[in-house]
Amino acid sequence: MARFYADEQFPGETMIVLRSLGHDILTVQEAGNANQRIPDPDVLAFATKDHRAVLTFNRHDFVRLHKILPNHSGIIACTENPNFEH
Repeated sequence: MARFYADEQFPGETMIVLRSLGHDILTVQEAGNANQRIPDPDVLAFATKDHRAVLTFNRHDFVRLHKILPNHSGIIACTENPNFEH
């Protein structure tokens, strides 16, 4: 299964569903990086160092960041869908 690093905006319900599907999820909160205003390049570097793809709703910044720093473990830039289980 996939290894993910979920940014602060990702809802806990999503983590529960992804984990139930067997994915390895580390949240910003679990990593001790919450509420620190860590710059996006540093979020990506942390995830890459741990061989994780970033899960984010911050599409604009992370798509731009991918163009600048293409060597990473992945970026999953999502749109918000409150009916995520269906």
